[in-house]
Amino acid sequence: ITWKRCVDMNDRQLRFVVDGLGGKANGTPREDGYDITVASEIMAVFCLASDMEDLKNRLARIIIGYTYDGKPVTAGQLKAQGAMAALLKDAFKPNLVQTLEGTPAFVHGGPFANIAHGCNSIIATKMALKLADYVVTEAGFGADLGAEKFLDIKCRMADIRPDAVVIVATIRALKYNGGVKKEDLNQENLDALKKGLPNLLKHVENITEKYGIPAVVAINQFPTDTERELALVQEECNRLGVNAVLSEVWAKGGEGGLELAKEVVRIIEEGKNNFKPIYDLDMGIADKITTIAKEI
Repeated sequence: ITWKRCVDMNDRQLRFVVDGLGGKANGTPREDGYDITVASEIMAVFCLASDMEDLKNRLARIIIGYTYDGKPVTAGQLKAQGAMAALLKDAFKPNLVQTLEGTPAFVHGGPFANIAHGCNSIIATKMALKLADYVVTEAGFGADLGAEKFLDIKCRMADIRPDAVVIVATIRALKYNGGVKKEDLNQENLDALKKGLPNLLKHVENITEKYGIPAVVAINQFPTDTERELALVQEECNRLGVNAVLSEVWAKGGEGGLELAKEVVRIIEEGKNNFKPIYDLDMGIADKITTIAKEI
């Protein structure tokens, strides 16, 4: 049995355990373990399902173990998908919440991007698109991982087309990429910033040239950022035909993001969108992975 138990408890000691030690009435002794909810395959299929029937079909295909002959056993073979879907029927409904400034938002699902696709549910995104003029969603773990999976996996499965991409960066992170120690990140260091900038610029290039989507860089500004550092990032982004806009949402709330929002609307209205996924669906798995590794 390869399927682990799930519990949202931050305790690595529970990743690998031996259980069933209470005699026949309490199970058979075996190696077992615990995952947190966002690391479960159910979270991944939950977020990719378009409706309850699709959810059932995806749950049925989950491999929960192997026979002594090494053949996979699925939840569908155990006829468990119906009960699994029934347990998820309320969870499958997107959660409507309100931000501190009264903006509506859906909080629904979130599998890890390193082991799944790192995006919220398709059903929440599609519902938002029916209710608002502009929908903002996040693809976690960076533009080279979460965004890649958002564009190559989620957009395809949901049949949606992104109008623009916001790439978030900080001066501190770029200097860290350039070799500065954490304790020195508050000091101006243009040389380290120049060394770290190719990281950001590659992300920008991937989005605008590989995927063909208009983009803007949001500089999440810190009080320690200097004018010269900010100007350098903006100048280098401009070389790629992309604007870098300061974001002070953390300090000023929505007011601190107005310039960023205006830039997003501007590039959307320009209509220069030639979005295309990085690989074709008829390619083999190995070829898809090779393409991502070489191109992204």
